[in-house]
Amino acid sequence: MTNATQPRTTAAFHVQAILSFAVSGTAVGVGIAYLPVGAWVRAFLALGVLYLVTSAFTLAKTIRDKQDETRVVSRVDQARLDKLLAEHDPFKEPV
Repeated sequence: MTNATQPRTTAAFHVQAILSFAVSGTAVGVGIAYLPVGAWVRAFLALGVLYLVTSAFTLAKTIRDKQDETRVVSRVDQARLDKLLAEHDPFKEPV
């Protein structure tokens, strides 16, 4: 049996993700700040962006948690199968 390990993200990918989030957040913030509209409209748009960002983080977390749960269940099932195969003796006479 193969012992497949989960690939890890690199530090460069982590930095790229952080910078991408920061640049996009800054761009939207500057865009909202310079809109030729009233303060109430800007506040409404800012609140909408904040809600979008927090719901995106929540969605990403729930997807990650579901994948982790599936991975753990799969590993437990694999350990049970390995134990059964290790204990099985094909030459043992039935009782």
